[in-house]
Amino acid sequence: MSQESPLSEPVIYHGKKFIVLSDWDGTITTQDSNDFVTDTFGMGRSDRVLLNQRIRKGEDNFRDGFRKMIVSINENGKEEGKVTHTFEFCKNAVAENIKVDDTFKGFYEFCEMNDIPVVIVSSGMEPIIRAVLNKYLASLDGIQIISNEVKTYDDGSWDIQYRHPESGFGHDKSKAIAPYRNMDPAPIVFFFGDGVSDLSAARGATCLFVKFKPNGENELMEYCIINKIKHRLFQSFEEAQGVIKLIIFAKTEEERQDIIAREWPEVA
Repeated sequence: MSQESPLSEPVIYHGKKFIVLSDWDGTITTQDSNDFVTDTFGMGRSDRVLLNQRIRKGEDNFRDGFRKMIVSINENGKEEGKVTHTFEFCKNAVAENIKVDDTFKGFYEFCEMNDIPVVIVSSGMEPIIRAVLNKYLASLDGIQIISNEVKTYDDGSWDIQYRHPESGFGHDKSKAIAPYRNMDPAPIVFFFGDGVSDLSAARGATCLFVKFKPNGENELMEYCIINKIKHRLFQSFEEAQGVIKLIIFAKTEEERQDIIAREWPEVA
């Protein structure tokens, strides 16, 4: 762990047959909170979309790109040199405007009932995630969140404190998957994601669920197609739960692997 980012190490679940790791923004939530804040208070949607496309193509990295978005939020609302788009202001705006997939709570309860840990793995900042959780999913307050943190300053400005500042991802989500893939026996890792912050995790999951976005911002789906990474599209956690149920209740390991092969075919 870098000295610049003294964030606590995540809890590792041992002895589990299955584990769910899920992105937060745009995957559990119906809209990406970072995109919302950048589009509304920062550089605007068109510049943000162009930046995301550069990240997907490898022309920029997520760590530096996200920091550019945060700088634009700080700068765009200055009045007489004073920052008005403070972190608290942005956190409250997110809590008021960002909603959660209404099937996620049932999915979480299904996983809990079947001894499947669920971990949020986010490139956002924990205080913002908690603000939305407290409003919509207060009963899930104990859920583990592996994310970045925030730094605030006396002049009202703020910045992100990356979990892995040495990485171009800022938060390299593959590091959340690696401990499970290295276990013997290794559990089946279900990873849920949607966008450019999930690129590092795409190859590590046993079963990659990619959320399909009707608005056309499907960076993770496009990345998987270009790089021929097996993935399964989903639009709600209720839909994903039906597929996972088939896998965890398979009568034999052969049947389980057949289901995985059918649901996650090779990318042509």
